[in-house]
Amino acid sequence: MIKSLLLPIALAAAPLTASAAVIGNMVPAAPLTAARIAQRPAAERAAWQVYLARSQALMAADKAALAAERRTAPRGPWPDRGGGGNAMPLDRADAWYAGPEARRVADNIVSFQTPAGGWGKNQNRATPPRVAGEGWAIVEHLPPAAAGDIQADKAWAYVGTLDNGATTSELRFLARVQAQLPGTVGARYRAAFLKGVRYLLAAQYPNGGWPQVFPLQGGYHDAITFNDDAVADAARLLDEVGRRSGATAFVPDALAGEARSAAARAIAMLLATQVRVDGRRTIWAQQHDALSLAPVGARAFEPAALSSAESAGILRFLMEVPEPSAELAASVCDGIAWLRAHALADVAWNRAEGRLDAQPGAAPLWARFYDLHTARPIFGDRGGTIHDDIADVSEERRRGYSWFNAAPAGAFSRFERWRARHQGRAAVQAGCRDAG
Repeated sequence: MIKSLLLPIALAAAPLTASAAVIGNMVPAAPLTAARIAQRPAAERAAWQVYLARSQALMAADKAALAAERRTAPRGPWPDRGGGGNAMPLDRADAWYAGPEARRVADNIVSFQTPAGGWGKNQNRATPPRVAGEGWAIVEHLPPAAAGDIQADKAWAYVGTLDNGATTSELRFLARVQAQLPGTVGARYRAAFLKGVRYLLAAQYPNGGWPQVFPLQGGYHDAITFNDDAVADAARLLDEVGRRSGATAFVPDALAGEARSAAARAIAMLLATQVRVDGRRTIWAQQHDALSLAPVGARAFEPAALSSAESAGILRFLMEVPEPSAELAASVCDGIAWLRAHALADVAWNRAEGRLDAQPGAAPLWARFYDLHTARPIFGDRGGTIHDDIADVSEERRRGYSWFNAAPAGAFSRFERWRARHQGRAAVQAGCRDAG
């Protein structure tokens, strides 16, 4: 159970006192390695060894393809691909996706698809197609204070990722475009979409989770990533592919079947990773270890902790399952109950000033992170320190991160509709009755 896996985190923390400025220190997440796989039970090792070998082979192929281009192509300078948003609207009328603007975006998307089948992040898709020899993903130039945020070769980072909605957004856009372009004119978009679906299937861990980056790039990027709804978005898209509805109706039956199975594994993983404290389900962390499923940290200021916004996203996804089991219903009911019990009242977050202000009558607010054991709000800093008072965090981090949010409120409204929709479903009634 998850509870037993939290002990190493507890041992790493400093004693908790009401007046302590530092209550603990960040423990870096472990990457997925052959040595760690070798320590797993014998029955688990083969699948993980195959996965790691696949990741290594796909990264080698990605790098080899780019190196081959650069032997003959000019070496830049490359067009500026950053800024300006991702330019992939998904809410336009169907006819727009057959037009020239959408086609230009789709052509950019196809050109930047990695040989493995994924995409980089934070890239302006309204720019011209990729130039031969240009990298598959943009190179981020972070400020000095954030130099440690990327735990990989800075020149080869996020080359295939689910971070910030990457890959799932590109796939959804391609699906909309191809649906308006039947026949050969839309064939390249359909081919890129199918390749992207196979990428998601290849990137899924044997236990149903997904890393932030695939092929794996090490560090916290290898953890199962709920941040930015990465896992939920991947599972949701594969569920749609599996149903072959709307813009995904063209997907072959066999691939649709694989997608359905992958989505089901993801749901099982979500139920398994919900953190239990004293035997009770709570919510989820922002990241969980790929092998042990225990909560882990990410960047230096993102400790292993219960995470409100990410958990709200997971709950929204679970409530989309058309025929929820009693176990899923109990997961939802317990998660909603925990979030309701840990709302902050009569306060407002002033991000510009980096402080929490008293505001009687303000809408409920939630801390981004809650301590795994005390369920009190906690805050991280660049140096890896963990605090129980936002005022003790450096000014750069106080003002530069979303320490508070209102995401659970949206999950609450969906929850009421969900319970009403399943009012006559015995499994839901039993699961929610037994929750806790």
